[in-house]
Amino acid sequence: QHIEEAGVHSGDSACVIPPHSLPPAVVERIKEQTRALALKLEVKGLMNAQFAIKDAEPGGEPVVYVLEANPRASRTVPFVSKAIGVPLAKKAALIMVGRTLNDLGLFDEITPKHFSVKESVFPFNKFAGVDIILGPEMKSTGEVMGMDADLGLAYAKSQMAAGGALPTQGNLFISVHDAHKTNVVQIAQEFARLGFALFATEGTAMTLKAAGVGVTALFKLSEGRPNVLDMIKNGEIALIINTPSGKTPRADEVRIRTTALQHRVPIMTTLSGAAAAVQGIAALKKHGLSVRSLQEYHGKL
Repeated sequence: QHIEEAGVHSGDSACVIPPHSLPPAVVERIKEQTRALALKLEVKGLMNAQFAIKDAEPGGEPVVYVLEANPRASRTVPFVSKAIGVPLAKKAALIMVGRTLNDLGLFDEITPKHFSVKESVFPFNKFAGVDIILGPEMKSTGEVMGMDADLGLAYAKSQMAAGGALPTQGNLFISVHDAHKTNVVQIAQEFARLGFALFATEGTAMTLKAAGVGVTALFKLSEGRPNVLDMIKNGEIALIINTPSGKTPRADEVRIRTTALQHRVPIMTTLSGAAAAVQGIAALKKHGLSVRSLQEYHGKL
């Protein structure tokens, strides 16, 4: 299950195995549709299928849409193989030359008891001034993964591996699109409970204050100082949540995001990513970090 919502290229989105928030009935429907597609297409080997879930109308059920189904491997296969402990590419190659699932001992679907999170790695630090906003055009050049019995820790490990370790304290800057202001309130409350001091642009700050969240309003870049660029350059910002204002982002937003990148300040550009960051930071503060090998996760040690 992708963490970022539809609209971000699947190769650029963080993703989780097993699904972390989908209702069991929706997961079962996806499985049924995947089986039906594979049988109808008579696939022998690997098939890459992608689905989108639309929230249900009041009183209804979520709608499952098939986006694509391709009789081929995808770049997710190595990640899935490590997550479940089965060399899928090897097994698929053997099936393509005549072996059967029974021959290979593949009788049941494997649902791991731990969480695995894939995070994409981007080359933005090599291209000064390039905006880091993600969209349908794939921009990542690699990927890493984190594993843990706790979803939050698995996500935190993935961020650490991707070079953007999550902070456990400090100042948080928030500036989001008007359409996201209502939904960012709960995320801001969680960060406040974790001990972060909140700073925001005027519009976002007004929404947070109206909801009873303590926050300090900062000037927009064009209004004067102190503003968030000063704080980033002075090492006073630990984390940023900044969602784009539209298809054509304002110049101030781009400057904030590129300055954060230059100073290695972690930045979340989607609310779903920000929510995952909250969960990861809470898990780090509660449990700390531990490491196990792939063999230990799969009971082979």
